[in-house]
Amino acid sequence: MARVTVDDFFCKGCGLCVDVCPVSILELDPDVITAKGYHPAHCVDQDKCTGCCTCATMCPDVAITVER
Repeated sequence: MARVTVDDFFCKGCGLCVDVCPVSILELDPDVITAKGYHPAHCVDQDKCTGCCTCATMCPDVAITVER
């Protein structure tokens, strides 16, 4: 089972990972604001993650780690 981890320190909430996720399990968290003032991305359903790493590849800030 794959696992997606987003480092809130580096995530600027650009939403590119949300757009490219083929199973639509990433979203920007409206309830969290980082120290830099961004809404970071987070995974809403780890069980549906396929481990494709498209989100990590797309992230311009290298804030996403995918473990298989």
